[in-house]
Amino acid sequence: MDARTRGEAPLRLRRSRLRPSLGAMNDGRRRSAGEWSILALLAEAPAHGWALSVQLEPRGEIGAIWSLSRPLVYRALELLREDGLVEPVGASASTRGPSRALYRPTRRGRAALARWLSSPVEHVRDLRPDLLLKLIFLQRAGKETAALLVAQHARLELFVADLERELEAAPPDHAMLVRYRLEIAHAALRFVEAEQLACARIE
Repeated sequence: MDARTRGEAPLRLRRSRLRPSLGAMNDGRRRSAGEWSILALLAEAPAHGWALSVQLEPRGEIGAIWSLSRPLVYRALELLREDGLVEPVGASASTRGPSRALYRPTRRGRAALARWLSSPVEHVRDLRPDLLLKLIFLQRAGKETAALLVAQHARLELFVADLERELEAAPPDHAMLVRYRLEIAHAALRFVEAEQLACARIE
């Protein structure tokens, strides 16, 4: 079933405009927050591109953290499909035109999602989308967030220690940037600790 019979925007775009060719089954490519969001949403229930784009609008629970325009949703779906993480699973009837293809995660996609959800964010710059998305999707799935928060706290403590050592040796023209990064890291630590307290109260 191609894009014309689905009634959706064509998923196939020129690979050169999407990413370097790493192979359809390659797990080495760093996925975007949008791709992980789509994979996690499909793990909750099969959906078509239009429905996913609605959930990723800025006013939605997920879109408030990381939003995607409709063309970028289709683009992310194509990347996930090329990498073997999602697959078509029938079609949804539409009153506005041809039916739309539904997608779901493959077994490989669910395994990749589980690894992503349980892994702490490696860089402070990615905490705003990635950690919040992981916490939201874990909560929506009815799963515990405590283990992720413990791992994230440990990772941030190491990052803070590295920055403090860097600050001690930083020349004046670089120290301001290091202090800024250190403040961001401390703020992230406070957030994680607050979430840990909130989890303890719920338990």
